[in-house]
Amino acid sequence: MSDVMTTATETFIQVSEIWVPEGGMLVHKGGSYGDLGAFEAASRSERFGKGEGLPGKAWAEGRPVVLKEFDGSYFKRTEAAKEAGLTAAVAIPVFAGPEIKAVLVVLCGDDDARTGAIEVWAEEKDVLMLEDGYFGAAKHFEWVSQHTHFPRGQGLPGGVWAAKTPILMRDLGSGYAFIRSESAGRAGLTTGLGLPVDSPDGIARVLTLLSARGTPIARRFEIWRVSASRGGEGPEAVLIDGICEREGPLAPKQNPPVDAATAAAWRGPVGQVLGTGMPLVQPGPAGLPAGYRLMVALPVYLEAELAFVVAWYL
Repeated sequence: MSDVMTTATETFIQVSEIWVPEGGMLVHKGGSYGDLGAFEAASRSERFGKGEGLPGKAWAEGRPVVLKEFDGSYFKRTEAAKEAGLTAAVAIPVFAGPEIKAVLVVLCGDDDARTGAIEVWAEEKDVLMLEDGYFGAAKHFEWVSQHTHFPRGQGLPGGVWAAKTPILMRDLGSGYAFIRSESAGRAGLTTGLGLPVDSPDGIARVLTLLSARGTPIARRFEIWRVSASRGGEGPEAVLIDGICEREGPLAPKQNPPVDAATAAAWRGPVGQVLGTGMPLVQPGPAGLPAGYRLMVALPVYLEAELAFVVAWYL
């Protein structure tokens, strides 16, 4: 296959942006907006207090927040979003213990073509229930998800909950481990990434990103396990799992992996996340594997310690 990745005509997520605390406010730290220049300009000039706007609400509530429509809501950039064709957003706060590190916001357009899912599962009476989610055109899959719960260790959310580790799941429409495989197959969902979300309220949560082939969240997913540096120059990480639409599996299945890729603090995009402890949105192609135009990397903290980095590429 060619080294140049075929670009989908539509993607499930259209905008990814990062907000970081500065002087008691959340300020714009970067993002990828494609050709939505007016919305980018409106975003760069914004600041959010705790509880203000979508990023501020995720900060105040200490959990991922899904906003399925902007009209009449607390969303501050409604007019600019309308002009850009954006209709929904998910804010994912990154906490190290009680400390807010950043908020990653992703924005989507709602139409009949875009299919995918961003789900937030929360512990309730010893099972995980769907706390919120955005599903695009996958309406039947959304209904099934709203009526499904996961005990510890069951399905993708339950597996993440039990293992306290990010998990990649392939072939969602046919995989026996994916409880909602029939409805996932009908929706065209193919790949799932689940990750634990540490929240200051102590409630166990799992975030899942479910990608469809026609309107993908990503064409490449990676999970990196973080460890302390042996040389004292910052944390290091090893690639423990990954999948690429073009290359297939990216890491061997042995545990620990044999001859796996490694990353060091401040070296390369994953190394930037290791060094800063902050999420990263990096438009390409510079610094990215050949054929990709965007990377989003999210640090995963467990009990205030940086434990994993998950990354996805388009």
